Formats: sequence, structure tokens, C-alpha cells
Amino acid sequence: MKLPYKINIYQEAATIFIIALCVFSSFYFYSKFPDQVPSHWNFAGEIDDYSSKGFAAFFFPALVLGIYILLTFIPCLDPKKERYADFSKAYNILRLSITLLMAGIYAIISINGIGITLPVGKIMPISIGFLFVIIGNFLPKVRQNWFVGIRTPWTLSSEEVWNKTHRFGGKAFVVSGLAMILLSAIEQEILWGVIFGGIMFVLIFGTIGYSWFLHKKATKKQL
Repeated sequence: MKLPYKINIYQEAATIFIIALCVFSSFYFYSKFPDQVPSHWNFAGEIDDYSSKGFAAFFFPALVLGIYILLTFIPCLDPKKERYADFSKAYNILRLSITLLMAGIYAIISINGIGITLPVGKIMPISIGFLFVIIGNFLPKVRQNWFVGIRTPWTLSSEEVWNKTHRFGGKAFVVSGLAMILLSAIEQEILWGVIFGGIMFVLIFGTIGYSWFLHKKATKKQL
């Protein structure tokens, strides 16, 4: 199957290496895990859920592999698949970044699972923040398609609205990512949780609302 975007051999090798590392390390972690492994932490960084050792060891590597396969081949199903060639670099970096984040989450859970305590409440928002900064830098380069980017009825119906929304969204992602990184230092968990929720609300509904605003503005001009 011919992919509609150009693969970067070095980034692809790095992505496959990360996945392989997850798969091979899962057998080591399985041999070291107790019967119940911490698998979820609240905003205060306290453990609030557990999973079986088999699930904790093998679920994330399978998930990372599944996401890699999905992101690699789903552009082939896109009616606008020819557009991916215009943002191959951005798409490859996105695939690598998501794989790295998922592998990082697996590493954090697994290291805690074998008894080495890590400050999950601080590491996770920092990791997600860096991913947001990366996404924000490359989001404006994403061209109109059906699977990647800020897909609303208004961005999909107008390339101008798509491009302007993604330039706005790129800035919003960068600012949100930096805010998450800075907020990770706050010790007041309730305040941190409220602000984190506010960031996500503004980021999601702000970009959707902006695309609607651009569409209405363009519609008025045509009247």
C-alpha cells in the first residue's frame, strides 16, 4: 500500500525503536510487577486505581503499536489523501511525538509499578505540555483533510477557514502547553485541576468557536 505522504527514514526508525523497546520491556516488567499495579493517579499525584500485572505490562505496548499502525495507514482512507504530501514533515513529527508520549506514560506507570516512586502529578502535565507545544508549532502546516487537525463543519467546508483556524489553533496549543508546564509546579491540587480544566475548555471550544466565527464572517461578506 502506497502511503500518501513521504516517510522520514530517521524519524520512522526512532518511532519503531520506541515501540520495540516498549514491547521487549513489557516482559521484564511483567516478571517484576506485583499482582496489583498502580495505574491511575489523581491531580494530587495520589494513586486511586490499580490493574492486574498482565494488563499493566502488556496493554500499553499493544496500544502504542495499535496507534502507530492507525496513524501510519489511516491517511490512505482519507478522501483528501493527496494533501498529506503537503505536510509530510509535520505529520511524521506528530506520529513520533504521540508514540514517544505514550511510551513515556508506560515507562512512568511501569517504573512506579516495580516500586520506584516518581512524581506522576508533575511529570504527566509537563509531558503533555511539551506535546502540545510540538503540536502547536506544526499545526499551522497541516492542510485540509478529514483525519488530522481541527476538523469542524466550517474548517472542512472552507480552506481559508481551515488555514486561519489552524494558525490560531497553533498559537493556542503552544500557550496551553507552556501553561501546563508552568502549572505543574503549583502545589494546590484543586487550583491546578480547575486551571487545567479551564485550559482544555478554552483550547477545545476556543478553536471550534473561532472556526465558526470565521465562517460567519466569510458568509456575511458574500451577501
